[in-house]
Amino acid sequence: MNTPREFLRHTVATLAYRAGKVLRDAPDSFGASTAGGSNRTPSQILAHMGDLLDWALSKAEGAERWVNVPPGVWASDIARFFAALAKFDAYLASDAPIACVPEELFQGPVADALTHVGQLAMLRRLAGCPMKGENYARAEIVIGRVGLQQSTPAGS
Repeated sequence: MNTPREFLRHTVATLAYRAGKVLRDAPDSFGASTAGGSNRTPSQILAHMGDLLDWALSKAEGAERWVNVPPGVWASDIARFFAALAKFDAYLASDAPIACVPEELFQGPVADALTHVGQLAMLRRLAGCPMKGENYARAEIVIGRVGLQQSTPAGS
């Protein structure tokens, strides 16, 4: 990876891999689960993650905008997140100029989305549907692979 754009695309692929792991095989009831108090539900977090990727694309295109999309049906929100991720990655893969500093895209929307993946992983454990651990340094992360389906975890 020789350019910030390539590194950003690798980070987006890492986000897809990790989000795929935390969202795949989560029961539909997980979206509405709570950890108590007034914390966001997994559905609210996932909707926010879609908003973050829409925002990232708008920043890259030079028409920055923020839209809060309320959570919908769990499966539809998963599809929305990965569609937004694919649109963002496709823009990064194109020759179109990035209208902001690429580091802003990383430190804002992309890093925030990665943080929320960790929250979802923790909430899965609290909801009684944990995922198997994995050494992410050995994961097969492929630039451009940004859908729900990812490679099989190393050692599985």
